[in-house]
Amino acid sequence: MTQTQAATFPLSHLLPMTAGLSPSGRLAIGGCDTLDLVREYGTPLYVYDMETIRQQCALALGSFRAEHADTDVLYASKAFLNRPFARIVADLGLGFDAVSGGEIAVLGAAGVDMGTVYFHGNNKGLDELALAVASGVGRIVIDNLLEVALVEAAAREAGVTQGVLIRVSPGVDGHTHEKTTTGILDTKFGLPIVTGAAEAAIKAIVDAPHLEFRGLHMHLGSPIFELEPYVAGVEVMAEFIADMRDRLGVEVHEFSPGGGFAVAYLGEQEPPAWSAYAQAICGTLKREADARGFALPHVTIEPGRSIVGRAGVAIYTVGARKEVPGIRTFVSVDGGMADNIRPAMYGSKYEAITAERPFAAAEELVSVAGKYCESGDVLIRDIRLPRLQAGELLAIPAAGAYQLAMSSNYNLAYKPAVVLVDNGSARLIRRRETADDLMALDIG
Repeated sequence: MTQTQAATFPLSHLLPMTAGLSPSGRLAIGGCDTLDLVREYGTPLYVYDMETIRQQCALALGSFRAEHADTDVLYASKAFLNRPFARIVADLGLGFDAVSGGEIAVLGAAGVDMGTVYFHGNNKGLDELALAVASGVGRIVIDNLLEVALVEAAAREAGVTQGVLIRVSPGVDGHTHEKTTTGILDTKFGLPIVTGAAEAAIKAIVDAPHLEFRGLHMHLGSPIFELEPYVAGVEVMAEFIADMRDRLGVEVHEFSPGGGFAVAYLGEQEPPAWSAYAQAICGTLKREADARGFALPHVTIEPGRSIVGRAGVAIYTVGARKEVPGIRTFVSVDGGMADNIRPAMYGSKYEAITAERPFAAAEELVSVAGKYCESGDVLIRDIRLPRLQAGELLAIPAAGAYQLAMSSNYNLAYKPAVVLVDNGSARLIRRRETADDLMALDIG
């Protein structure tokens, strides 16, 4: 696709970077015609563009290291993960943020360097902690006072010294959805500074013979379209770093501002550039370190959505139509809340494009409904689209993050296939589920 085509192609800033027209005039991703992909793999189908993933990883690493060379990027596995995808991310130079024993197991099976894995979570199980320590994860991020004793026990049992961070609640609002804001005091995550819990955790870690205190972590929520919350959060954390040095003699060698970097889901949205996030976070950290007289710590950031959100496109086949005169027209597709719970759970909004005629003019206002037995199963409410015909393909961009990770077998739906496209080739990295898969865990 030429630059002129890229500038005029519908939803070009939401679709993968390689999106364009196929020789037949249909939506193409990574040089692959979407109709050809659907003919081979069926729908619903999730298509991931390798070039977009490649560029986003490079931008994350390059932008932050330009501001602070001692920075590593950890991919937030909860956005989307399986073994082939883990290998791709590792090969592109990223480590991993894991939040469960399952994610640790997948990363281990993928053969990634477990020293690049940081283990998070607000209520880690004993078995998960034992697995993390035995797997050799680089850091465990302690979320509460109980966990200090649990991680110490796991490390003692394994005969190792485990490096740890503590997750601190800085009391800063990330100005995002109430279900995904995590930096305020009224959240299940983190050790608050103002209650003394964060300081108490540091003291307990320093006294634990099998733990090594390495530093602090915060996470303000997701997706965050503003830079000011990061500036405010880093300022709070810097004050705490200096306070712990002065009062306890404890040095903070590592600091993570978390992730939460936004992607555009709607045409009018424009999230900050990677460089803007890097300048806000690292610039503030440098200023605060100079003013308070502490050495710049090693920084780790944890993007997930901003790595894979734009890279993924969900493709559906249009089915039934219901017109309610004067009220609403519903157009149903063969997926819905089982593969994308975000609209029902968060009220998330999306755009859509007709994959077989992407330049067709909008003709009517419709709501795109799913096929599952809930009235709330509506993927997009009130969107202007060409008049859709049964059997044609509808593509929803910015579908790469959290949709598959939060998918379910509600109504015993089969989870969709996932295809990775790159320079005209397509590779299946997850097959579609079958009835045998649904019954594989049944006994009797």
